[in-house]
Amino acid sequence: MKKLLVIAYILLMTVAVSAQTLNHSLIKLFRFGSFENEKPAVEYPDGTRLDISAFGEDYNEAFFAKDGIKRLQSWLQLNSGKCPNVASTERYGSCVARPSKIVAIGLNYAEHIKEGGGSSASIPKEPVIFLKATSALCGPFDNAIIPKGSEKMDWEVELAIIISKKASYVSEAEAMNFVAGYSIMNDYSERAWQLQKDGGQWDKGKSSDTFAPLGPYLVLPQNVNDPQALNLWLKVNGKVMQDANTKDMIFKIAKLISYTSEHMTLLPGDVISTGTPSGVGSGQKPPVFLKAGDEVELYIENIGTQKQKVVSWSGRR
Repeated sequence: MKKLLVIAYILLMTVAVSAQTLNHSLIKLFRFGSFENEKPAVEYPDGTRLDISAFGEDYNEAFFAKDGIKRLQSWLQLNSGKCPNVASTERYGSCVARPSKIVAIGLNYAEHIKEGGGSSASIPKEPVIFLKATSALCGPFDNAIIPKGSEKMDWEVELAIIISKKASYVSEAEAMNFVAGYSIMNDYSERAWQLQKDGGQWDKGKSSDTFAPLGPYLVLPQNVNDPQALNLWLKVNGKVMQDANTKDMIFKIAKLISYTSEHMTLLPGDVISTGTPSGVGSGQKPPVFLKAGDEVELYIENIGTQKQKVVSWSGRR
């Protein structure tokens, strides 16, 4: 009996020491599992990946609205040793559950404007805002589906902002207090639908299924360092197509949050995708568009990497 008690004590101390070595301020949030059945999880700098389903909340509006990240960090201090590990084979889902909206910013890098035929005179005086349907949301390594009838599917690497709390008429000075974290979005676009269909409505070319892979992680602001000094790139079939830095944005993050909040209320968990640099397919001479079998890989410094294989529409997601 005494021997069993000693063994139990050793095991308990091992779990306690392990939990203490995990720095909960450095967690990255992610979600895993099958599409629309994802579970919440965290990853630590040493690669430890924990299923935190026992916390009882997904990364959704309610989670962020109730200061979920701080509550989760406190919970992990007591419970991380009890959480099961997430296998490396598990699928990554979008790093937040479906938000109330995905706000996207167009024409936010001067070189991207130039490659589209614009000039310095074409630089917008105010941020250009459009919306992507939340049904376009998917995981960072899911297949990218060419929509039925698509002719000109294009790529766009973008820094994504996740909103931490309700924001309405927020000043630029206070805007950064509304950031829960940062992630990566590939703002896939069907250029013929975006620019050539009647009505000139960008949303038509931005909202097809799989056109908004988000993740793999939500990285906390203090772990990103300066979000306006991040290298980002995108490759197609191994060839670098986009290579820039977020310092090149025309409108900076604080401006985008403040300006957007003047035109719509941002809710906790909402996503703002901040625009893409030059190097998109439609900007090549001649233009290059995605076809089945292509592989698209994208990266943002301090946040991570995505990769999608392009596949033809087959009638089901």
